[in-house]
Amino acid sequence: MAIPRTISVAGEVLCRSAMQCRRRREKLQMITVRDTPTGATLSVKVHPRAKKNAIVGEVGEALKVALTAPPIEGRANEACVAFFAELLNVPRSSVTIAAGQSSRNKVIRVAGVTAAWVEERLRSAVDAD
Repeated sequence: MAIPRTISVAGEVLCRSAMQCRRRREKLQMITVRDTPTGATLSVKVHPRAKKNAIVGEVGEALKVALTAPPIEGRANEACVAFFAELLNVPRSSVTIAAGQSSRNKVIRVAGVTAAWVEERLRSAVDAD
């Protein structure tokens, strides 16, 4: 299976080389996405004021996400919700921050979907060109 050279979501570059894409795909398999009665949740560590919006790796069981928005007046939280809504191709209203409103470590809830569905979408976002 050929691995694309550049992966992007909504114009944002996720990885630039085949090795980087392979590492991202392997890391995504380590992320724990949990089923809840209202949908699926995943842990995220946010890096605000980054150069681009992108999934940059994994920290423990959390997905590490770089966002261009500053952590002022909830702008990074809004950017986080918008990023995951675009990445998972769901409405923004389906994505909420369940925990960590004022922290870099957050729990993202995606309403109306299963953990398996979210994992599949994350993998396809990394695998797709």
